[in-house]
Amino acid sequence: MASRTSISGALRTRRAGARFLADLLVYLVLGTIGITMVLPFIWMIGTSLKTYGEVLVWPPTFFPKVPQWHNYVEAWNFSRNAPFDVFFLNSIIVSASITIAQVVTCSTAGYAFGRLQFPGRDVLFLLYVATLMVPFQVTLVPLYLIMRQLHWVDTRQALIVPNLVSAYGTFLVRQFMLTLPRELEDAARIDGANVPIILLKVILPLCTPVLSTLAILTFASSWNMFLWPLIVISNTRLRTIPIGLALFTAMPEYATIGVPPYQLLMAAATFSMLPTVVVFLLGQRYFIRGIALSGLKG
Repeated sequence: MASRTSISGALRTRRAGARFLADLLVYLVLGTIGITMVLPFIWMIGTSLKTYGEVLVWPPTFFPKVPQWHNYVEAWNFSRNAPFDVFFLNSIIVSASITIAQVVTCSTAGYAFGRLQFPGRDVLFLLYVATLMVPFQVTLVPLYLIMRQLHWVDTRQALIVPNLVSAYGTFLVRQFMLTLPRELEDAARIDGANVPIILLKVILPLCTPVLSTLAILTFASSWNMFLWPLIVISNTRLRTIPIGLALFTAMPEYATIGVPPYQLLMAAATFSMLPTVVVFLLGQRYFIRGIALSGLKG
């Protein structure tokens, strides 16, 4: 009897040791991946606080001897040809407009494709999702011609209107809505609720996690949008942050310096990244709250 107890105890100890080693291996792999992903951001922030001489030193260092906080002020006010306050305002207007519009359109379209029954629903949804396979470069010229016909070239409408809807966002919301029990809608219909009331009062409160995720992804992609604004916008007062960063090294001020001041460029890149970080932190909080309120914890 004692031998059996000792054998079972040894087996439990061996299993616990194997589980510990497996968990340790997983944590080491995930930690290495996390450090690899964070390393460029640490390098960017460290470089933004260096002097011009420390940027060019070899071997390079991650952090400056004395942080140069004034680099951020100099980067913000570096050139009249690159007014970063205007770029920030344009990016916030464009990104916020696109984000709000996509949350509205994707939630309504996702509800229609996922919860309503109408002829040709699945075929229409398949055709809609198939647009994801069309590269943006294919539709670039036709889209530009449409903007020119509408006299929207060099306007904010050209940046916002083509991005009011998203096939990916609709697919994401639809797939989440398919997981919700239909008994909730049946109970609401028994109480006399119509489709708009069911959507607003029953479905959307349960979709807080997916809508938060959609908002974060949409804001980040809109904030970092580069190719389309570069083509359709030529007025400096209407350009966004990514275009402003690209123009940073093409300013006439660099002709007298010889080599671009990379510490100022990294400072500009650092404060241009802050809005997406703030949106992510806010969205993450609502994401966790949405899971807790929706009862989808298990």
